[in-house]
Amino acid sequence: MQQQTTKNTGRRQLTIILVMAAFSLGGSYLLFFSAKGGSSWGTTNNGSFVQPPVTVQQLDWRTTENVPLDTSGQWWLWTVSDQCSESCEQALQKLRAAHILLNREAKRVRRGLTTGAGFVPPEDQPDLVRISAGGGMMDEGIYIVDPNGNLVFFYPIDINPKLLLADLKRLLKVSQIG
Repeated sequence: MQQQTTKNTGRRQLTIILVMAAFSLGGSYLLFFSAKGGSSWGTTNNGSFVQPPVTVQQLDWRTTENVPLDTSGQWWLWTVSDQCSESCEQALQKLRAAHILLNREAKRVRRGLTTGAGFVPPEDQPDLVRISAGGGMMDEGIYIVDPNGNLVFFYPIDINPKLLLADLKRLLKVSQIG
C-alpha cells in the first residue's frame, strides 16, 4: 500500500510540474502576441520608426559643396522639405530651441536641412548644415539620425518639439556612441 501511495504522489508532482510549465509558456506567448499586436502595450517613443531601414550612405548625404558628409560621432536632426514654406521655417525655429534645451548634450547633436533650390536659411540659424541627398528625396518631415548614419525616427514637420526632444533625450541617455 505504501508503494502505491508513493507512486501516486510522484505522478501528482509530475503532473503539477507539467501544468505549471504549460501555464507559464502559454502565458508568455499570450503576453508576447498581445504586446506585438499593440492591444495593451505600446512603445514609449513619439516618432515612428523609419521603415524600411535607411542609412545616410544609401541617401548619399553631401554638403552643398558636393562633399560627402561625415556623420560619425554625431546625432542629427534632419529636416526635409521640398519647399521650405512657413511651416518649415517654424519647424527650424522650434528645432533650434529644442537643440538649445539639450544643454550640455547639445554638442552631440547637429541640425541639417534638405530643401529645394533657392532657399536661404535664416541668419539666426548659423549652425544649420545644408544637406543634399543624392540617393533620393525622403518624405517631408524631421528625422533623427544616429551616429552610425541610420535614420531612426520620423516626425511630421509640424510636430510638437517637446515630443521630439523627449525622444532625443532618451536616445542620448542610452546611447553608447556619439
